Amino acid sequence: MNIVFLDAYTSNTEELDLSELKSLGNFISYDRTPYEQTVERAKDATIILTNKAILDKTVLGQLPKLKYIGVTATGYNVVDISAANALGITVTNAKNYSSMSVAQHVFAMMLSFTNRIADHNKPERWVKSSDFCFYDHTLTELAGKTIGLVGIGDIGEKVAQVAEAFEMNILVNRKSIKPHPKHKTVVLEELLKGSDFVSLHCPLTAENQGFINMENLSKMKPTAILINTGRGPLVNEADLRVALDKGVIAGAAVDVISTEPPTKGNVLFGAKNLIVSPHVAWATLEARKKLFRIVTDNIKVWQAGEPMNVVST
Repeated sequence: MNIVFLDAYTSNTEELDLSELKSLGNFISYDRTPYEQTVERAKDATIILTNKAILDKTVLGQLPKLKYIGVTATGYNVVDISAANALGITVTNAKNYSSMSVAQHVFAMMLSFTNRIADHNKPERWVKSSDFCFYDHTLTELAGKTIGLVGIGDIGEKVAQVAEAFEMNILVNRKSIKPHPKHKTVVLEELLKGSDFVSLHCPLTAENQGFINMENLSKMKPTAILINTGRGPLVNEADLRVALDKGVIAGAAVDVISTEPPTKGNVLFGAKNLIVSPHVAWATLEARKKLFRIVTDNIKVWQAGEPMNVVST
């Protein structure tokens, strides 16, 4: 059984023990696979692993030996699921492997604004101070502040748990009309107006693309901070740039942007009070270990005739 991993690079698999995964078949791994090389590299594969490599109808139709696709992520939009199902190819994904890591990253971003550790990492200025302490930025306590969660799936729930530990108030906006069993559920406008921090955790859809626009940014407090670890296109980046530069909101931290990797001309870059991390919220060592535990288990149970985490139309 041939297993071909088309794009192992983003998972930095050199840090991981993949011996069990490799034992499941004849394992071949590539750092990256250009679309035009996919068929050639995977022509003898029974199993393909992919993170971002596209497996569309055209490619799948040229891989008669392929029986299984393991997506090494939660999102599976890189695979044409309908085409795979029609060809009898099982597709699986990995769920909830990075929820705690992303929640941790959300608070790392928030604390960058409230505790200003990087801004105060200037001992030479402390040396010149006349007092035992030195600070030139306002420091803020999270207790009593309100975090608004737009979407509350696995990651949003973890963020809420951490927020509770900080004694924060929590507002939730969700697609479902059913109220959250624990946290106050409100319409988007009420969440935007009432939150000190707005954190995006909703999936990207045609309906919500760019919904963080000037109209909605203007509803936020001028002291509020926007956090996006969800999907870049949820945010109208041109509007966010204007909102930051004009002080409509106090700051923003994004781990995702509309085009990744970004172009040098991305409109957000250089905005006032903006923190950008390069889509790494998910990528702690612990999360990646959990990811490949799931990937390995998915293949094993499929080989045993009891597939789990199956994606279908």
